[in-house]
Amino acid sequence: MPSSIPEDETGFDRVLRFTIPQRNARGRVVRLSPVLDLIQGAHAYPPAIRHLLAEALVVTALIGSLLKDGEGQLTMQAQTEDGVVDLLVCDYRGGELRGYVRHDAERLAALGTNPSLYALFGRGYLAITFDVATTGQRYQGIVPLEGDSLGAACEAYFAQSEQVPTLIRIATRSEGGHCVAGGLLLQHLAEGEEGRERLHVRLDHPEWEHVAALAGSIRHEELIDPDLSLEALVWRLFHDEAEVRVEAGRPLERGCRCSVEHYTSVIAQFPDTDRADMRNEAGLVVVDCAFCSRLFEIPA
Repeated sequence: MPSSIPEDETGFDRVLRFTIPQRNARGRVVRLSPVLDLIQGAHAYPPAIRHLLAEALVVTALIGSLLKDGEGQLTMQAQTEDGVVDLLVCDYRGGELRGYVRHDAERLAALGTNPSLYALFGRGYLAITFDVATTGQRYQGIVPLEGDSLGAACEAYFAQSEQVPTLIRIATRSEGGHCVAGGLLLQHLAEGEEGRERLHVRLDHPEWEHVAALAGSIRHEELIDPDLSLEALVWRLFHDEAEVRVEAGRPLERGCRCSVEHYTSVIAQFPDTDRADMRNEAGLVVVDCAFCSRLFEIPA
């Protein structure tokens, strides 16, 4: 598997893209750490929520890196009407990640240290939205929030909404408030490599069964091992294939887009009467950014 990717290109907070042409498969692998600390550090999340958000950010980075245009945006949102977690939202745009979880702290404490996805959300749904910058189009798929992980729910999304056989594996580890998370995404584009029309989709296609079996052998420890480069990880899984093409994706960073200028432009779109209702005694509109937990005082 020839590659010109330097070793430091395959470390933390970076996506590695790969394709297996003879199997009509494409994949992404990512490992996050510093960016997780920045995003999670905006809130005093308990361990179970930190784990959930880390998993969600890995999935968001994997799926977001599938966007072909550099300015498109992927938003993943999980909601429920009466769950312990009533909102989870993450998005990816041009290598920038952000995420936020809203939850009931008292009900969460009653669940113990390692609650299941169903215990956190109950009956919920997962919405994945793609905003394509080059065309201005938006398309969304919504699936029940089922399975034992967010990765499993996203596999169901691709199977039902996109008709693309998909395997996703996620691993996380937290130590003393510091978190490492990694993930692998593999897809089969039947009857053609990426960029060609998919003439049919078969979940039991021999090509897909072969590469899915190889990818499914990945171990939790491999995804989060800082001494194992992402390129070496792909090589371990697929070294018997005739050809594997790898390409470094964008570096990943925290991308909260809040600013005084942004909120000023948003507030300016409201009628005068609405802006008057927003003002405090000092004549300012105070905006609390849920993503980065900062307060902005906006002259109205």
